[in-house]
Amino acid sequence: MSRTRAILVTSALPYANGPIHIGHLVEYIQTDIWARFQKMRGHRCYYVCADDAHGTPIMLRARQEGISPETLIARVAEEHRADFADFRIGFDNYHSTHSPENRYFACLIYQRNLEKGHIASRVITQAYDPVEQMFLPDRFIKGECPKCGAPDQYGDNCEACGASYSPAELKNPRSAISGATPEQRESQHFFFRLGDFEDMLKAWTASGSLQREVANKLGEWFDAGLQEWDISRDAPYFGFEIPDQAGKYFYVWLDAPIGYMASFKHLCDRTEGLSFDEFWAPGSTAEVYNFIGKDIIYFHALFWPAMLHGADFRTPTAVFAHGFLTVDGQKMSKSRGTFIKARTYLDHLNPEYLRYYFAAKLGPGVEDIDLNLEDFTARVNADLVGKLVNIASRCAGFLSKRFDGRLSGEVADPELFASFVRAGESIADAYERRELSRAARDVMGLADRANQYIDERAPWVVAKQAGRDRELQDICSMGLNLFRLLIGFLRPILPGTAEAAEAFLRIPPLTWDVLPEPLVDHEIAPFKPLMTRVEPAQIAAVLEASREDLASQDARKTKPHETRTEGHLVREPIGETIELADFARVDLRVARIAAAEAVDGADKLLRLTLDLGGETRTVFAGIRTAYRAEDLVGRSTVMVANLAPRKMRFGISEGMVLAAGPGGSEIYLLGVDAGAEPGMRVR
Repeated sequence: MSRTRAILVTSALPYANGPIHIGHLVEYIQTDIWARFQKMRGHRCYYVCADDAHGTPIMLRARQEGISPETLIARVAEEHRADFADFRIGFDNYHSTHSPENRYFACLIYQRNLEKGHIASRVITQAYDPVEQMFLPDRFIKGECPKCGAPDQYGDNCEACGASYSPAELKNPRSAISGATPEQRESQHFFFRLGDFEDMLKAWTASGSLQREVANKLGEWFDAGLQEWDISRDAPYFGFEIPDQAGKYFYVWLDAPIGYMASFKHLCDRTEGLSFDEFWAPGSTAEVYNFIGKDIIYFHALFWPAMLHGADFRTPTAVFAHGFLTVDGQKMSKSRGTFIKARTYLDHLNPEYLRYYFAAKLGPGVEDIDLNLEDFTARVNADLVGKLVNIASRCAGFLSKRFDGRLSGEVADPELFASFVRAGESIADAYERRELSRAARDVMGLADRANQYIDERAPWVVAKQAGRDRELQDICSMGLNLFRLLIGFLRPILPGTAEAAEAFLRIPPLTWDVLPEPLVDHEIAPFKPLMTRVEPAQIAAVLEASREDLASQDARKTKPHETRTEGHLVREPIGETIELADFARVDLRVARIAAAEAVDGADKLLRLTLDLGGETRTVFAGIRTAYRAEDLVGRSTVMVANLAPRKMRFGISEGMVLAAGPGGSEIYLLGVDAGAEPGMRVR
């Protein structure tokens, strides 16, 4: 074993404005696997993260919900923590950027850079919403693209043609918050002088701290010239006020990466013997690694190390970027149900399936990876169920029934066992280099050899023949010793399965240094299935639930003019006007609820049978969180009677009932006068 290393690992901070989805999980799973491996190797490794809790979107969403930003970020933090815990993401500390530690370090880093002349100020002109009385970030301005004319484009780039521009260039601009036409107003802002650090950054980016393709990309930015970075925002804003600058706040991207330091400081303050300065002081020999997505390279590979250097802190040892996630070869889609929240996945599938599948796809580069759902099902069933846990299930029964669960006193095939142990160093090298796909592939190659060993010796045949008990015990003991090595090699990827396997084998948590020692004359526990097959119905349930989830998820976007339909909030700027004749085409009818029942496999849906006065319709309504089915029978409501039928996994929905409310248990069906007869038109 090499020297013990001191390692600090971070992942990019999830924004406290929405749920974790499977695209986010690529990063957290990759980072967690790497950190768990380092701990298995005996190193002092700490994995910290936090919620990114500041900015205009959070301020506006809290306002929209009628709560304080602090209440919003506390609620989202609880949801994030639960999702991460259930995906077995083993943070040593999970904190928030809205914390005393983060305020302290943000102000300290700003002040030190200010004193050294790295902060400038000047008056700028920017878009102002006269209704909301606030300056507008680029993403809160919409209009027609000045290049191609595409409507409803953001203030910084066009999603139709890809052009970049300033908000002032938009045609017919409007505020995405109020719909008002923005005004141009002046304000004093503060800027970080990134160009002051050009020589330092060129040396740092060429030092091996970045992947080659990332360093090459930075070369383009150096060629274009390093621009000053606006680090301030005007009130109203949810964040930290800049010292001695009333009404001016640190831009969220200034204090977000500082959140790594703040979270680690929070850990140090409650961990005896853990020193903040050991990891962050200039000249530190500890290792600091930032795992990020390729979309935030500019912040992490330029601004972040420059800010640290200017404030007399050490720079990261390395920044590791990864690519994006596609599903079935396409960008995650709400309409197809492939924009999958972490919690939706967890409601239907084992988190270790996704951990393994991502690991089997991830390399050390920034390439995108694809979650092919058919391949996902096949690979999990073949590798984890058919190869890995099958070894234990094939051997354990014989040992429990015939030998009281006791393994042989020696290893039946020492050379085979030794070859597995030797392979462990190559697997460890793959983990260290973040070549997770190679590690997974090599382990599955060993699993094939272990299954081949069992197939060739056929313990099920030996068990039927008299006088071969010792041979049977040796074969099955050998199989379990190979299984123990395999589960040890995969422990960073499958921590939950490894924990269950360790309980079955009656051994302490596996570390890399104990793997070469086999289990001999050792008693195991009765075997319980460690993993079950993925069924196509589970995948279908995830997709259908995601379509349901994201109908309501769209609701929480920070935009004006809200309506709710069946509990799903829609917030958009007022769009194209319609004529009265257009609205008159919507046929609203009184409907009596003749029957109602919960829909199996859908947490939010009720199946309603609606009486329209001689005609009945079946409608699926997302109101189960607010109403018990039996309480609805006999009530009258209003439905859209001429809505085209929609085919759902649970059947055909032949209309829509009208409801309103903030969601959850607060959804209210539209009521009608007691004398209204079913089938009457509502005008």
